Formats: sequence, C-alpha cells, structure tokens
Amino acid sequence: MSDIVLEVGAELTPKTYPVTRASLVRYAGASGDFNPIHWSDRIATAVGLPGVIAHGMFTMALVARAVSEWTDGAEVVDFGAKFTNPVVVPDDDEGTSVTVNGTVKSVEDGLATIALTVVSGDQKVLGMPKVSVRV
Repeated sequence: MSDIVLEVGAELTPKTYPVTRASLVRYAGASGDFNPIHWSDRIATAVGLPGVIAHGMFTMALVARAVSEWTDGAEVVDFGAKFTNPVVVPDDDEGTSVTVNGTVKSVEDGLATIALTVVSGDQKVLGMPKVSVRV
C-alpha cells in the first residue's frame, strides 16, 4: 500500500536503493547503453570522470521507483530533473546507494506535485527534480 499523505508539506518516507557494478551491467543489458563510462574505470577516468558512473536514466528509474512505491503506482503526469553530479559506483561488492526524499508541494486539479531530493553519499545528484502524479 501507498504511504503517501497528499497534504501540502507532507514529507514522504525516504527510499534508499543500492547501486553496484552488477546493477549497471543489468541496466546496460536492458537499455542497450553499453557506454564504457558505465563499466570501465580506465575509460571513465580518461574522460575526466572520478570513476565508473551510473547511467543517468538508471538514476531516474530509481526515482520513479520511489514515486511508484509512495503513490501505489499512481499515473505520472510530469517528471523531470537536471543531471548535476554523477553517481560514482566503486568496484566492490557494496557499491553505493541512491536515496530519494520527497515533499508534497501542491495538491490541486487532480494532481499532486512532489519536490524531490536525490543524493548519493552526501552529494545531490539531480537538480530541481520534481514529479506530478494524478490523484
């Protein structure tokens, strides 16, 4: 069941998802995005990245998963963000995690708008993320 309280100002239960190199391999297979910055430290660092990074759309999919869990699968009407910092995924068994927080900003005209905060470690990885769902 949904844990969403559709009242302006309601803070939704944070959702944390593990991200490992294995997660990236599975996502690459599903998406067809085999860019080596998502699996090769050598290539990632050669192009100026701090290491292998998660696919941006994989990060967005984790956010969509949180929204679906909060709203019991409500229809998403609008969803957007800017990619501001990469999710760096170390080459170990633990990887990293992405945590999604949400606050209900408005409920009107059959839509709830949720402002989101998305972090990996102590760093925000998405800028101005928000979603609107049909209620």
